[in-house]
Amino acid sequence: MRQALEGDQAAYRRLLAAVAQRLRVQLRARLARWGATDVEAEDVVQETLLAIHLKRHTWNRVERFEPWLAAVARNKLIDALRRRGRRVELPIEDFESSLADESRASQDDALDVPVLLSQLGERQREIVRLVSIEGEDVRTVAQRLGMSEVNVRVSLHRSLKSLAALYRKGGA
Repeated sequence: MRQALEGDQAAYRRLLAAVAQRLRVQLRARLARWGATDVEAEDVVQETLLAIHLKRHTWNRVERFEPWLAAVARNKLIDALRRRGRRVELPIEDFESSLADESRASQDDALDVPVLLSQLGERQREIVRLVSIEGEDVRTVAQRLGMSEVNVRVSLHRSLKSLAALYRKGGA
């Protein structure tokens, strides 16, 4: 890198080629753990090489080059993972079976709802049914049950919290 910064173009090409080779191995391995493809890893390699080129003037010539390179690569890896989010890539062949699995899970959950609701008190059950299942607005439910809107909201919140706890415990 010192030679490259002094204008030695051949040294700069050798440096970038060596860095690219090393980055490909390291980034492919790291990104594979997150389900990323080799194409995504190559994108991160190219972004890292570009960042090295654009930010090479920030490297302190008296310091070692490797820690600086590692910081640039780490930042580009983090950027890529943030852009990627929690996206999971599946082969197209698995698509149909994954949809079937989701359909079965949602059917199973639907069967659990009456069992879970039966564990609530009568008024809580009625509020959840009217607001969350039938889609009534809070004002209408409050008038129908002779309650204030605030009390309906509080009761709904507490009921849903109770249902979530029951569901996590396997209470259905």
